[in-house]
Parts: sequence; structure tokens; C-alpha cells
Amino acid sequence: MDTPWFVYLIRTRQGHLYCGVTTNVSRRFAQHSAGKGARALRGKGPLLLAWYSEPMEKRAAMQREWEIKQWPKERKEALCLQQ
Repeated sequence: MDTPWFVYLIRTRQGHLYCGVTTNVSRRFAQHSAGKGARALRGKGPLLLAWYSEPMEKRAAMQREWEIKQWPKERKEALCLQQ
């Protein structure tokens, strides 16, 4: 595996969960918290890193992100409890 990729979930102030992928979870979370990440999270702070995956290859991470985005919120919440 070249560069490890991670899937992550961020919780907004309103309790919504945002799913994304990155090669560096702490850096990406800092970007989101500073308002420099996805528009969907701007102005929704404070943000909380709710969950992130084990490292995987980029293709697997992208597929996992897509799968998680299809899940109902209850299933995402259950995933957050596993970490």
C-alpha cells in the first residue's frame, strides 16, 4: 500500500454527520474546523471528529465513503460508537 487513506465522520453542532476521505485525519479535521474544508461544514462548528477508519488503499476508502453516505443516520451513529 502506498499512501494510507482514511474515511472519517465529523459531527456538527446540530448533530449532523459529515463523511469524507483523507490521507491525514488530524490535518483534514483542522482544515474543516478552520472553515477551510467542505462548504457543508462551514459555520456549523464547533465540530467533533466522531470516527475514522483503519488505513486502507485509496480505492477502498472511496468505496467505503460512498457506502457510508448511503446509510441511515442510525447506522452511522452505531459506527461512531465502535471507536
